[in-house]
Amino acid sequence: MKLTRLELYERVCGAPLSKLAPEFGLSGTALAAVCKQYQVPYPGSGYWTRKSLGLAAEVPALPEGSDETIEITPLVPKQRRTKEPGEKPPRKTRVVPKTHRLAHHPLLFGVEEHMRKTRDVKDGEFLRPYKRILPDLISSEAALPRALLIANDLYLALDKQGYRVHIAPPGNDFRHIHVNEQEVEQKDRKYGRYHSGSIWAPDRPTIFYIDTVPIGLALTEMTERVTMRYLNGGYHREDSKLVRAMKPWDMTHSWTTEQDLPSGRLRIIAYSPKSGVEWTVSWQDTEQEPLNTMIPKIVERLQSSTDSLQRLMTAEDEAVAKRKIEWEAERERHDRKEDARKVVQALTDSRQQLAETIEKWGKAMTVERFFLDAEERLRCADEERRQRLTERLALARAMMGSVDPLDFIENWQAPDDRYRSKYDRPPQLPAQEH
Repeated sequence: MKLTRLELYERVCGAPLSKLAPEFGLSGTALAAVCKQYQVPYPGSGYWTRKSLGLAAEVPALPEGSDETIEITPLVPKQRRTKEPGEKPPRKTRVVPKTHRLAHHPLLFGVEEHMRKTRDVKDGEFLRPYKRILPDLISSEAALPRALLIANDLYLALDKQGYRVHIAPPGNDFRHIHVNEQEVEQKDRKYGRYHSGSIWAPDRPTIFYIDTVPIGLALTEMTERVTMRYLNGGYHREDSKLVRAMKPWDMTHSWTTEQDLPSGRLRIIAYSPKSGVEWTVSWQDTEQEPLNTMIPKIVERLQSSTDSLQRLMTAEDEAVAKRKIEWEAERERHDRKEDARKVVQALTDSRQQLAETIEKWGKAMTVERFFLDAEERLRCADEERRQRLTERLALARAMMGSVDPLDFIENWQAPDDRYRSKYDRPPQLPAQEH
């Protein structure tokens, strides 16, 4: 098949390569190679997706080039060799895949780079990365390499047991637990400059499943209470070389304060991400046992905790179902009470309107008797007066409107016209006041 660059460009912009290629006797990959050879751009898969959704999509422009004729030759499939009579099939060799331990867990690829792209933080404080969909890992810049190593070892140890660690997908009910960053829990909290710093946390928890039981994981660097000295326009640790080197007269305009700062020691927290299930267990660095040596014990403890955690989850599900039934019953009681109130109100309003309608009709009848008496007297009047008052009497009657009781009752609203009960109950008329 022969066609120009412009013709080929128009064809590939009119249909996806996978659907257009069979018309040329080619595969989609082969047609893409032809387009690349003659510098003919074609829309990608995103273009066709947006077009199918009715969204705006731009077609790549055709660059300038020679308008030579392109000849496309269909591919000729190779013929399969027929077996000779009595020929034995070739012996199949089994390929045994090589097993090797991953050096890095897939969840942590690129995490260090994202963690270091942080908002402004003071020296020694926790990183606050811009990206919010990251593993649940909180660390200062100095402790970040070790925190990543421990997270990697923990994730790989769980992966080796068949538990895939991943970030919880959007749209589920899993919650992120509040992590207490203090190494020694205290009543007050003095993290950050002027005790007002916030600690970054991801938008979604990091979880894995043991059978059907979800478990959340968080790794955080702990804080310790440190004495800080204000000196030369900034705060410095009281035990730092700078402060120790200062002379007494250099500290004339200096003072100290307490502050919580990252300690370099880490803590692993496992918890239930299911709302309403209060279950947490944690492990942290000690001088006798670093956190990275505890990973086998951590995995073993998590495996042994699934039964108790499953019971807590089942109990919470039953409690949620019970609360839902109670809420629905309370809601129905409220709706029935409100429905009964509206029914009684409709009956009261309808009765009041009916009484007002009858009263208006009574007044209208008084007016009607007036007109009847006037007409009777007009018939006995002399001719001149009768001619003069007949038109005025007709105009006055027209101004007073209808006195037909059916017209009055037609404008009355019955109780069902005002409100119809949602429940099957006999109407209860309110007691008539005397």
